[in-house]
Amino acid sequence: MAREWHELTRMTQGRPLTVERVRLVHEDIAIEGSFTLPPLASLSAEDQVFVIAFVRSHGSIKAMEEMFGISYPTVKNRLNRIARRLEFVENVVTSPEEQAIAELERGEISVDEAIRRLSE
Repeated sequence: MAREWHELTRMTQGRPLTVERVRLVHEDIAIEGSFTLPPLASLSAEDQVFVIAFVRSHGSIKAMEEMFGISYPTVKNRLNRIARRLEFVENVVTSPEEQAIAELERGEISVDEAIRRLSE
């Protein structure tokens, strides 16, 4: 699978890509439509490897310096360049009341649990 992603990123050269069919590997199910890939998939194969290494090293710039044989400023510059290409997803903080109502609407909690939370 990793080889296929590498080939795909090489072919697209970072250009936008739309997936039109998805098939579950071990099921007889396919979904057709228009799907965009997650932001990390739009990075070059080399940048994907860099991000994976950074995560696996628990964000240690020192480990990245040793692993790639590059300097601290080079690691920082590359991370900054990659970060500019990735859209930031902001977590919206909701009040406990809004959270309880949202969970109730999604069927994640019972009416009794929602009432208990709202009365606190």
